[in-house]
Amino acid sequence: MVLVLLADGFEEIEALTPVDMLRRAGVDVKTVGIGTMMPTGSHGITVKADISPDEVDLSNLEMVVFPGGMPGSLNLDASPFTDKAIEAAKNNEARIAAICAAPLVLGRRGILKGLKTTCYPGFEKELIGADVTVAGVVTDGLVTTAKGMGVALEFSKELVRLLTSSEMKDKLSAAIME
Repeated sequence: MVLVLLADGFEEIEALTPVDMLRRAGVDVKTVGIGTMMPTGSHGITVKADISPDEVDLSNLEMVVFPGGMPGSLNLDASPFTDKAIEAAKNNEARIAAICAAPLVLGRRGILKGLKTTCYPGFEKELIGADVTVAGVVTDGLVTTAKGMGVALEFSKELVRLLTSSEMKDKLSAAIME
């Protein structure tokens, strides 16, 4: 199962594009309401999360996704559930993905040390020990990072590729007229 964590102030496109694309690929994706079941994005769009942190079964975690946005990234960083999800990802050898400002969540926890990463410009100092690049989307080992909303589709297609196959990624690209 893939979890996409939604806290007030999340960037809507960075959160919902991966949910949409992964579901199109047949991946089991759940949005998790952090602090509320009805989080409001940074542009005033409110969504209903699929489940609360108390309902999450972390034993079959394949990936956890941290959307960016402000103050959403900071709200994710402050959530105790974030640490539980990251610990489960490590224990399951699951993937971790973060876009825009959200790589700060990983950087502050030392997860990015020695890894090639990217983030929204201005957050590089939060990626402690990382080899920060200017690339739009970077996967290094089990961690995928992306710059921001402008690469949300590319980020989502990379997550599809990682969890399914290159063929599924290509099939979805054709289906959405890209």
